[in-house]
Amino acid sequence: MSGSPAVVMRLVASAYTVAEKAGAIVRKVLHSGELGIVEKTGANDLQTLADRLAQQSICASLSRRFPKITIIGEEDLPDEEVKEDLIENGHSEEILQKTCPAEYSGLKEEELVVWVDPLDGTKEYTEGLLDNVTVLIGIAYAGKAIAGVINQPFYNYQLGAGAELGRTMWGMPGLGSFGFQLKEVPGDRRIITTTRSHSNKVVTDCVDAMEPHEVVRVGGAGNKIIQLVEGRASAYVFASPGCKKWDTCAPEAILTAVGGKLTDMHGNAYRYDANVKHMNSAGVLATLRNHEYYVSRVPQSVRQALKTD
Repeated sequence: MSGSPAVVMRLVASAYTVAEKAGAIVRKVLHSGELGIVEKTGANDLQTLADRLAQQSICASLSRRFPKITIIGEEDLPDEEVKEDLIENGHSEEILQKTCPAEYSGLKEEELVVWVDPLDGTKEYTEGLLDNVTVLIGIAYAGKAIAGVINQPFYNYQLGAGAELGRTMWGMPGLGSFGFQLKEVPGDRRIITTTRSHSNKVVTDCVDAMEPHEVVRVGGAGNKIIQLVEGRASAYVFASPGCKKWDTCAPEAILTAVGGKLTDMHGNAYRYDANVKHMNSAGVLATLRNHEYYVSRVPQSVRQALKTD
């Protein structure tokens, strides 16, 4: 390997350890018992101390090392000095050893946009459904999700005391995905994963139109993509606005890296430029295989209800 690693590989290598640090913060806040819950727009849109501290940690750590990147985080936080113990300076040496895909090797810091959800599945976090919780750091270039890191802070929590908690997965189209074992639902079964707390008639009509053998309702966009890549669901169907770009950027990169696809309900790609609107207004449809089949099953009434950006 000649010269120093590409900027984007250094960013992913840092994002990996930064996501692990954020996951540790999320666990620590839960174990303290003082969640500091506030409602943002209502009972289904919550923010906790863990959301706030994890976002401060992620944004401060990455911007200190990569001052020219654009970082867009979910939480609207006051501009304040971030405590030094929230800063993560490490990186994953293993990621730096990987060969950067040629198309990304010359990218500059200022061309990269980082989308951060410091705690995806906040409602589930407050309810103790801990396997639904993820930390999401997505990296975009020219509107496309080109790398993603997902930390699951409570992975293995059902095993009880003594189990090693947490795991981190990452992926980059053109390079691959790492940190999990790719599995697929058997080809003759359609298992749909969808929202557990943001449902309505349009959402359920769309799920029904897929003629599923089974429906899995879980929280968190990151968690739903994990269902896809670990063989517990064949499609993630959410025919509603509600998801934001920071929910889908990292998961989309990991899914794309293993041959999957994430679009709106019309089959159009979302863009992740710094100036796009944050809401994924036309819903989310994600699959590991056979994306066109699922797009073709979306009812006309749903298409009309969900306008494209």
